[in-house]
Amino acid sequence: MGWYGGAQARLVWASGRIPGGPRPVAPATGPTRTVAAGWPPSLEVSTLGWPEGAYLIRLTADSGAQRYVPLTVRSRTTAGRLVLVNAVATWQAYNTWGGHSLYHGPGGKGDYTARSLAVSCDRPYDGDGAPLFTTYEQPAVALAERLGLPLAYLTTMDIDREPDILRGAHGVVSLGHDEYWTPALRRAVTAARDAGTNVAFLGANACFRRIRLENSAGGDRRLVVCYKTDAARDPLYGRDDAAVTTDWRAPPHPDPEHSLTGTLYEANPATADYVVTEPDHWLFEGTGVRRGTAFRNLVGTEYDRVNGGATTPRPIEVVAHSRLVCRGVRSYADSAYYTTPGGAGVFNTGTMRWVESLTGDGGHGIPPDTARFTGRVTASLFRVFAAGPAGRSRPAADNLDAHRPYEGDPVWSGRDLW
Repeated sequence: MGWYGGAQARLVWASGRIPGGPRPVAPATGPTRTVAAGWPPSLEVSTLGWPEGAYLIRLTADSGAQRYVPLTVRSRTTAGRLVLVNAVATWQAYNTWGGHSLYHGPGGKGDYTARSLAVSCDRPYDGDGAPLFTTYEQPAVALAERLGLPLAYLTTMDIDREPDILRGAHGVVSLGHDEYWTPALRRAVTAARDAGTNVAFLGANACFRRIRLENSAGGDRRLVVCYKTDAARDPLYGRDDAAVTTDWRAPPHPDPEHSLTGTLYEANPATADYVVTEPDHWLFEGTGVRRGTAFRNLVGTEYDRVNGGATTPRPIEVVAHSRLVCRGVRSYADSAYYTTPGGAGVFNTGTMRWVESLTGDGGHGIPPDTARFTGRVTASLFRVFAAGPAGRSRPAADNLDAHRPYEGDPVWSGRDLW
């Protein structure tokens, strides 16, 4: 998957016809209510010689029915490259195959108490097999490849396994929905940032959940563990509180994610116009925007806001500040850029619809021509971040105090901000 002259994919491999048949859906097992398929292999595929990058293996039945298997051929090195990170842990968190995800059990969205506390990679994905990749990641991958930049490809699991893999990278890109992070992943990205590696967050709600990866019958790091509101049931509770799986900002070891992400996830659902407040910022060069230029419905469904407080990185520059109403409370969504003493630049769009908008397909009522704006901004971001430490030539002009940011969560406290 990539650009390929606009085709956005090319055929790398195809199998012959493979016999198939019905397979049973295994029940959820154990105290974590984990579902694993437990099927014997039908086919082994060698990726030897395949170019590094993001792939979809398409399964086509005799009936014509199709589904996908997403696959990343990881890069051996990231030095001097812009790293695109596939959010595999988040894919699995939302995967409902077998009736369970980290969100609900077989009763559907209201069945929270029967949710899994650990989900397995040893099962197919639900839906067409790759809904989060095609929605929140593939459009940005295509754009990055169209620009001809030096790219590297990793998954969240790869960085957890080998934190030093980011050494020397020019930039790291967290794509459109990258919610579930291990402590090792966060430490690795933070260390890279501190060493001068730029970091981009092209969504909202990034690094919101602290997880743990454990081994399964299928191999290393194939269980995604997150107890969420049942954190006290995590076996590490009271033994290693910094590893207890819950929200990063929650007890027993709160460490809010905005010390890395710049903006802080606030709530959902919301739909609002994206409003530019710093039109002269380098990110907006060539877009023709003015102060107050608005892009309809670009904010949503989850959003971030720059939060006040000592752990907000400085200098930080809010470049878009968008009014919205979420759950009856008036708040804001923010896009922000900050820089570090090591020279890194960090940008967060603060909206989950950014990557989706790149397709120009009109989803969520976003006008198709919005893709010209988000595409131009993202291209500028990728080019600058791929060139090396952005903060050295493009330092953030701190304007946080002018926004008088509220420290806390206005939605849960019921406090209107405008």
